[in-house]
Amino acid sequence: MSRLIFIIESNLVWFVIGIALLGLLVPASGQFLEPAIGPMLALLMFVISLTFDANDVRLVLRKPSRQILALGLVYIPMSIAGMLTGRFFFGVGPLAAGQTLVGTLPTDVSSPLLVLMARGNVALAAVFNAINTVLSPFIVPFLFLSLTGIQLEVPLVSIIVELVLIVLIPTVLGVSLRTRFTKLISSYDSTYAGIGSVIYLLILLAVVGPNAEKIIGYGLYAFVIAGAALCLNLIGYAVGMTARLLTSDRQEVIAYLFTVSKKEFSIAAAFVAASGLPSEIAIPAAFFAVIQMITSPIAAKILSRRS
Repeated sequence: MSRLIFIIESNLVWFVIGIALLGLLVPASGQFLEPAIGPMLALLMFVISLTFDANDVRLVLRKPSRQILALGLVYIPMSIAGMLTGRFFFGVGPLAAGQTLVGTLPTDVSSPLLVLMARGNVALAAVFNAINTVLSPFIVPFLFLSLTGIQLEVPLVSIIVELVLIVLIPTVLGVSLRTRFTKLISSYDSTYAGIGSVIYLLILLAVVGPNAEKIIGYGLYAFVIAGAALCLNLIGYAVGMTARLLTSDRQEVIAYLFTVSKKEFSIAAAFVAASGLPSEIAIPAAFFAVIQMITSPIAAKILSRRS
């Protein structure tokens, strides 16, 4: 089993492409997993949180300026980039609004896994993720209204509960176990990235399968939507790299890189549904989810080789 996990981790890019194709060709495989997306994300957070202890978190919290910078990069330039790419690729309409919405979203829950695979500062990425995700119900509607004039209704209670269950509790539990049983937990350090990779693939399948009909239904225009997603994703990498202007720590820069470039796509669907908006507004988020889950392992692979 450990050998299989290592193979998946080492060749994650090809597995991601294969799983994405499986989800498109056999949608039922992903539809079966869709109800488990929340628990799988929570499990992923727990596994990644086993890689750092409470002291690592304290070191991160001693420099609040880094959290402020991450917040700024995640929300301000990326929101503007979402609006501009939306207008460039789609003009006006639901898809343009949806592309703007993607730009305003918080960091994807899986970002610490990619930071781990790229040999970055995982504790820093986890704190970044937790802070900007917790603030998202208050920031996203404001930014979206400012950029589109469209009011978002926020299912505040359900989103907060979801964030607590998916992000906060698994992180606290993982860090606590690492702190309390350091020797035991650290003895398995070589397996956590591989286990996280397997969960990552299952989440990808659970995302692609249920959206396969919509993606295929766009025909050749799906490439335009995917192109918009890729453009925004690449802008995210470029924005994340600007952290090099403020820190020379390579591990910190990697944390910024994936914090900024990855977006929590599932929140988009919740906001759109709660607001009674056209479901097409959530389509760019679905495309972005697939694109970022393909490009992130590639970026992590390149960065890990350079280190």
